[in-house]
This record gives sequence, structure tokens and C-alpha cells, in this order.
Amino acid sequence: MKNGGSNPPAPGNRCVEPPGGANCRPGGFVFPPPMAVILPLAAAGAAVGAWAYGTYEPNSRIFGPVVGRGRRDSRLAYLTFDDGPNPDATDRILETLATASVPAGFFMVGEHVRRFPDIARRVANAGHEIGNHTLRHRKLHFQGPRRIREELERTHEIIGATTGRTAKSFRAPHGYRNPFVTIAARRLGYAVFGWTFGVWDSDPGVSAEDIRRRVQRKLRPGAIVLLHDGDGYDPEGDRRRTAAALPGIIADAQAAGYTFRPLAELVPFQPRRS
Repeated sequence: MKNGGSNPPAPGNRCVEPPGGANCRPGGFVFPPPMAVILPLAAAGAAVGAWAYGTYEPNSRIFGPVVGRGRRDSRLAYLTFDDGPNPDATDRILETLATASVPAGFFMVGEHVRRFPDIARRVANAGHEIGNHTLRHRKLHFQGPRRIREELERTHEIIGATTGRTAKSFRAPHGYRNPFVTIAARRLGYAVFGWTFGVWDSDPGVSAEDIRRRVQRKLRPGAIVLLHDGDGYDPEGDRRRTAAALPGIIADAQAAGYTFRPLAELVPFQPRRS
């Protein structure tokens, strides 16, 4: 090197731009173009965000079709109950529905159906929609295909053997899904349901009047209302507050001009795949 000269650029890092180019350091080394770093990071962030939205948003269609609301052009609404059957709440809910001539959908936990078969049969005999809510109320978003198939298929078998009815709909616990959930549901011919709104009626701190007031405030045309007649993790969990709130919920909705419709009318035909 001559006195006053520059160090040669390292092999592979030679600057090919004219001296003083925007990506050249003094000495001939190359600045990484900023966009070459930013774009892959942005793409990775977008992919993670989309995956999270598909997983945690109950009505997201990223992993496949979901029914989250009915028609919005008339005052129709749909009642749904998760996590039953339950020995204290489900029969009271059935009595209220029968008195008011209101249909509903019940997304049942397989192990609870096995424990309380007579209650599950009463739901079926009343003509309500019966849906699959997994065998043990497991969160499915971190489960693989084998475990997900077991959760759905065993529950499908239990519901059919117990009630004589074939489940045609599925709702994931907490709404959490991944692509394997979609595949397993499609194999069973299920319509996958989300919901329009819930009211946290499973929170032990809410009263029956709180539950009633929250539904009244949130009710909109086409709404699929998420309530609970059981506890997914405790087969005898207390859901009597929801049962106590239901007569007022129905009365408020009907006074506002709403009609509750069968959830079955939102279930598109899905042929079962072998």
C-alpha cells in the first residue's frame, strides 16, 4: 500500500458504485441497502400477525370458512350455548326455551355428554342444534393433526351414539384454531362457527342481571349470541346465572322486535369426506 492510499475492500464486499455512492463506506466497503433488511422483517411480521389473527379471532377466515353472523337486513338472532351439558343449568335453559318456543344451538363437550347422556338426549329431543365442542375442551391452536382429529372424531361418535343425531357444526374452545382444525372439521362435514358477541357469562363475578343487560346492549341483527350452559373444564361447574338470565334475555329481544331462529338455518351443506 502506498502512503496515503486506502485499504482495498475485502473480497466479496467491493463497492461497485462510483466513488461516493450512497451505499459505499469510505474505504470501499458496502452498506447493506436498508430495504434489503426491512422488507424481509416486514414480511415476517405480517405473516406472524396474520397467523395470530387466524388463531385468536373466532370469525377469521384465514384458515377456512367460519359462520360468525347471520343476515343483517332483519331482526333475527341466534342463541348458542357452549360447554354443556350441565346438570344444574341445561335443563333450566331447555325449560325456558320451550316456554318461549325459542330454538338454540348447543355446542357440547364430549366427556360431558358421556357423563350426562340423559341431558344431552333431552336437548336433541327438543329439536335444538347440537354441535361439537371437542372431547375435553382443549385449546386446539397448539395441537397437531392427530390430537385434533381425536378431539373432534371421538366427540362426533359420542354425540351420535348418545343422542341419535349427527352433529353438523363445530365451534372451537375459545375460538382458537389452526389449519389442522379446518382439515379435521371438513372431514366430518362440519360448518365451523364463531360468534358475533359474548358477554362473559362464565365469569363468576357477573350476576344474572349483568348477563341480561349485556346481551340487551349488544344485540344486533343477525347476531350469534355466545352463552354458556356448562363449564368446559368442570362438568358440574355453576352456570345457573346464565339460566336465570335467559327469560329476561328473550323477553328483552322480543320486545325490541327480534325473532330467535334455529342455528341450523346458518349451517351450509358440507358433505363428509372419508
